[in-house]
Amino acid sequence: MPLARLDNEVIFKKAFTDKLVFTQLVKDILGIEIDVDTIETDKRFKPKIASVDFAYDIFAESKDNRTIIEIQKVNSDYGFKSFLPYHALAIAELQRRTTDDPVEKTIYTLVFIMVPYVIKDKQGHPVKDDVLISDVNPKNRQGEIVNLYGHQAIFLNGSCYRNEDTPPSYADWLDLVYESIKNPENPNINLENEAIKRVAELIDEDNLTPGEIRAAKIAAAQEETCKLYERMAKEEGLMEGKLETAKKMKAKGFDVETIAEMTGLDADTLNQIEMD
Repeated sequence: MPLARLDNEVIFKKAFTDKLVFTQLVKDILGIEIDVDTIETDKRFKPKIASVDFAYDIFAESKDNRTIIEIQKVNSDYGFKSFLPYHALAIAELQRRTTDDPVEKTIYTLVFIMVPYVIKDKQGHPVKDDVLISDVNPKNRQGEIVNLYGHQAIFLNGSCYRNEDTPPSYADWLDLVYESIKNPENPNINLENEAIKRVAELIDEDNLTPGEIRAAKIAAAQEETCKLYERMAKEEGLMEGKLETAKKMKAKGFDVETIAEMTGLDADTLNQIEMD
């Protein structure tokens, strides 16, 4: 059962737009039953909110119009921080629609982080949790949560950090993502979970159509191209920073050897730096 990688956009959407998979994921992670008609992909707000043009990978609203589920795959560490604002935008969109739809709704955003994140908390400590849950409910002076809104953003680290005490309902999905990326040829996943078994069937490489294989390859190539441009931009920014530092050091009278040691730039580059 060789699995296609769930960090691939095409494969991810194929797996999680299946109704059995979608509803069981929601039940396992959120503990709620949901009945949906349509599961959309690339959902955008129209008109867009402010200048933000953003699309959710997967989106569905319950038949009773009370629950909205948004699912997103993130292949970059910085995506972790960006999704709290995106979750807030979804809440803002809900407020904009309130006059047309008086039914009270709750929004849940599930974010699968597909790469090890290297973020740190406000105190500078590395974040290594398997699951992080953010909500917008206030607390009273006693520290008790007052459930006024119910909206939640749940970040699932599918790349690593799974703990021994991770609840099985979470572990099944974290293992599925991890194994599809790190051990696709011989995945160790819980096939007793019907939804996990269904995903394994859907993304079995032998079951993919030629069109899906082609689309997955294109998506993978696009992802690699984006990563390449990001690396190039970072390297360019790093070089600009080094040159600026070298220029300031040169202005203060530091010798070329010292500047080279401090910045990592070679002597030829330093000798070409012009002073204002």
